[in-house]
Amino acid sequence: MSAPGAESAQAAEEAVAAPPAGSGKPELRDDPRLPWQGKPRAADILCWLGIVLSGLLYWALLPLRLSLVGTHPVIAELLNGGTESIISAAALARTGHGTLVVAVLAAIPGLMKSDALYWWAGRLWGERFIMVLPGSQRVARRLPRVQQAGRKVTWPAVLASSFLPVPRALIYVIAGWAGMRLVTFLVLDLIGALLWAGLLSGLGYALGHHAVVAAATISRYSWWFTIGILALSLFFVVRSQRRLRAVAASPADQADG
Repeated sequence: MSAPGAESAQAAEEAVAAPPAGSGKPELRDDPRLPWQGKPRAADILCWLGIVLSGLLYWALLPLRLSLVGTHPVIAELLNGGTESIISAAALARTGHGTLVVAVLAAIPGLMKSDALYWWAGRLWGERFIMVLPGSQRVARRLPRVQQAGRKVTWPAVLASSFLPVPRALIYVIAGWAGMRLVTFLVLDLIGALLWAGLLSGLGYALGHHAVVAAATISRYSWWFTIGILALSLFFVVRSQRRLRAVAASPADQADG
């Protein structure tokens, strides 16, 4: 999963710091960049904090996750369910260190740890939150069709979320917004996570020693990989924020004109 929580944390900080136009002091409840309207409820605050913390946890664990991929990939799977850790754990199983079943099952907590938060966000905030997520522009015009089709679209989408070229968080938010029950969502999400972990484990098992060598290289140069990922992520976050500011400024310019 991408890390929309990190972008949400930055947006929240900017919303607190910047007062609305025409006001002498900031009013968090009226900021259009926040997903709720009016005064936030306790559920709004809890869900928002959960998403922000999940994003911060992703970045905090990134160096550890990369350093463990070649030495203790099962631990890395439990922490984040990363693609590289699943493949590495299965490759080590091929060489006699661990089992394929453990490689598959250990990935489930890491893959699913924040999914229910995004389902909840869809229930609470609907389209208002969908439109601030990465990738939402591609699916925005299809939202009425998705809501009309209901489970015919949302069930397969949640099942195949890891295989689709769309951020998983966006699919989970849409599932909550479309009315999918939590139990149904968790069951479908679990099946999808097992399918994804099984596919990657099969790939790692087939690669065997070659994947083990690649994982060891990643662990050896984990800090360089971390710096590169952070630099790329920062670039995309800054570009996204500039685009959002430009879109927000357009209506104001038209009103002034």
